[in-house]
Amino acid sequence: MNPFMQQLNPYPFARLRALMRDVQVSEHLNPIMLQIGEPKHATPQVIQDALVQNLDGLSKYPASKGIDALRESCSAWLKRRYDILVDANTQILPVNGSREALFSFVQVVLDAQSVEKPVVISPNPFYQIYEGATFLAGGEVVYVNCEAPNFMPDWKTIDTATWQRTQLVFVCSPGNPSGAVMQLEDWQELFALQDQYGFVIASDECYSEIYFGDNAPLGSLQAASMLGRSWDDLVMFTSLSKRSNVPGLRSGFVAGDAKWMAAFLEYRTYHGSAMGISVQHASIAAWNDEKHVEENRALYQQKFEQVVALLQDAYEVSIPDASFYIWLKVPDGDDARFAQRLWAEQAVQVLPGHLLARDTVHGNPGAGYIRIALVANVDECVEAAKRLLTFAQSFA
Repeated sequence: MNPFMQQLNPYPFARLRALMRDVQVSEHLNPIMLQIGEPKHATPQVIQDALVQNLDGLSKYPASKGIDALRESCSAWLKRRYDILVDANTQILPVNGSREALFSFVQVVLDAQSVEKPVVISPNPFYQIYEGATFLAGGEVVYVNCEAPNFMPDWKTIDTATWQRTQLVFVCSPGNPSGAVMQLEDWQELFALQDQYGFVIASDECYSEIYFGDNAPLGSLQAASMLGRSWDDLVMFTSLSKRSNVPGLRSGFVAGDAKWMAAFLEYRTYHGSAMGISVQHASIAAWNDEKHVEENRALYQQKFEQVVALLQDAYEVSIPDASFYIWLKVPDGDDARFAQRLWAEQAVQVLPGHLLARDTVHGNPGAGYIRIALVANVDECVEAAKRLLTFAQSFA
């Protein structure tokens, strides 16, 4: 067996199941499950129709590069969304969801022969794929804590020797779990470090379309263009899962530096990760339509406005910059105990923040928080907020 397999850690939800295994839940309340960031809104009809109308694609082998029409629709979306021109032929690749792409991209980038152990820098808390992909590529993960008030990575905690071994930096904006969005000055700081140390940036932007009002999050390629930079060693990852409520479609794309797109395409040809042609046509319909995205955002905004207004009576909480999470600070700092008691007494399941982060010399930045995924319908989310208010009284 690959010895790097031994480095893999249990996924947060496996650890959550173990934490809740012996908790006795109230029999008088219907459970409300807000621990997993799985969209529950209906899949738009335009996507369903495109999938069904192109089932003849099941009889054909798909190309790893995808059909021209899909890459062109992704390029057109990037132009509408970020006002950037991305070459559909050389700077875009369709992928089977951002999770698959984030993992496999690490295998392409890391050069374990160049240094004793190449470093991948990850935000902390983080999406665990960053860590697992690094371990299986023979790398070392260095965690950069993202703490209040702005929840941005504190790059100053990384020493020069570590930067010199760094080959890849993951960023997630809007962030999971805080929903914090990198501003132009944040990108400028990271790009300056990239110029100094020469690493690749992998920008995870899968929550970019869940935002409120007119505050559309800045994208990585957009930020580079605004600063007059090329896209050398810069790749962005996005997905339809959250934007279009199709987590089961497994569809997204990556875009950026053409040399990395070429290398990634070669890897994916061997990896066998081509997107089915029927799914590609459904994806085209999704990227070409904004009406369902606007309706989706409106639903999340409705939930956030109602839920946060209720929670503010007992908790320090506000609507995040973006994403569908509430990153809630618990009263006594014990996120595991809070989550267990909330599940037992109010049948609301949330994710303790420390499960999303790693312990560092600077502490565990997830400790003392819970992540609430507002993925259920409006009524369920409001009911969960009311139960959290009731729980706050008993918890105190």
